Amino acid sequence: MKVAFFSTHQFERKYYQSTESVQFVFFEMQLNQQTASLAANCSAVCAFVSDAIDAATVKKLAEVGVGLIALRSAGYNHVDLKACAQHGVRVVRVPAYSPHAVAEHALALLLCLNRKIHRAYNRVRELNFSLDGLIGYDLNKKTVGVIGTGSIGSVFGKIMQGLGCEVVAYDKVQNSDFQFLSLEELFRVSDIISLHVPLNQETRHLINAESISLMKPGVTIINTGRGGLIDTRALIAGLKSNHIGGACLDVYEEEEGIFFSDLSQAGISDDTLARLLTFPQVIITAHQAFLTHEALENISTTTIENILAFQNNNDGALTNEVRA
Repeated sequence: MKVAFFSTHQFERKYYQSTESVQFVFFEMQLNQQTASLAANCSAVCAFVSDAIDAATVKKLAEVGVGLIALRSAGYNHVDLKACAQHGVRVVRVPAYSPHAVAEHALALLLCLNRKIHRAYNRVRELNFSLDGLIGYDLNKKTVGVIGTGSIGSVFGKIMQGLGCEVVAYDKVQNSDFQFLSLEELFRVSDIISLHVPLNQETRHLINAESISLMKPGVTIINTGRGGLIDTRALIAGLKSNHIGGACLDVYEEEEGIFFSDLSQAGISDDTLARLLTFPQVIITAHQAFLTHEALENISTTTIENILAFQNNNDGALTNEVRA
């Protein structure tokens, strides 16, 4: 079975070795309407979170004979599932790969921003050993609001409990690990808020001008989920007024065409992202929370299993299939 592998990153290649059953054809370009024809003679495509799998792309994939889109991600908001159903293209994903990878990165962002590690590192490299402007705060006894207590959110909440934080949570499905509050109450009491929900119509711009107005002055917001969970313009307004004390972001709602690329020579034309980068109380990484050896191994293993399941039973049920 031949699989067209789009948005290939160098760090991924060693995890996807072709076998007698599956032959990967690697393309560095993103999957979209213009590049979908590269999948001709392939039974499946393997897609990344940055690929634009809209209705036009799906139609083109179906025309060239692709029957499966194997996502090497948990999220699937970038896929037009209705178009997939219309054209008979099935979609599978990796529902869980390493909740610890993402949760630990959320903590790393928080510690780095709070204790000014990035600023201190740059100072010392320039032989500036001053401590002025590097004051942080103890995480111990702070109230941490976790929105979404699936596998990642639960791991993050337990990490914060281990640091002596009081963890409160919001989710439609509650468990006994945390104290659950309404979303509005969580906004009001939390010193730190971390987002761990999928992006859909209900959660898009969950953090907006209205929700920010409910939050404590000086609140820190962490987002390692999806960029669209935050209304970036509202975030910027909160940062400008100092109502938001800090933002730790691994995702950005308009990251397509920017993240996963080296733009150090070309620069960026996104004025909103450029404005975000000017705030000293903001730290941004380029969607790397998942990037651990363990996570990459788990993603590749599940992705290949998904492809083989389709190959062996393309008319039957697929464990990790998503539908409209």
